[in-house]
Amino acid sequence: MQKLLVILGPTATGKSDLAVGLAELFNGEVISADSRQVYRGLDIGTGKITREEMHGIRHHLLDIA
Repeated sequence: MQKLLVILGPTATGKSDLAVGLAELFNGEVISADSRQVYRGLDIGTGKITREEMHGIRHHLLDIA
């Protein structure tokens, strides 16, 4: 059975960095549940992770609208 780890917290507190680190450690992927990061073009105001910060880890539900 696959495990799901949920990381919660306020904007710009390091959740994405932690998620990427854990995904690298456990060969996982990141699923974003942020209500604003789904929108293209709202990168700065939402604290959206950059391609460089993703470290090649697959991310889901970013920039879909």
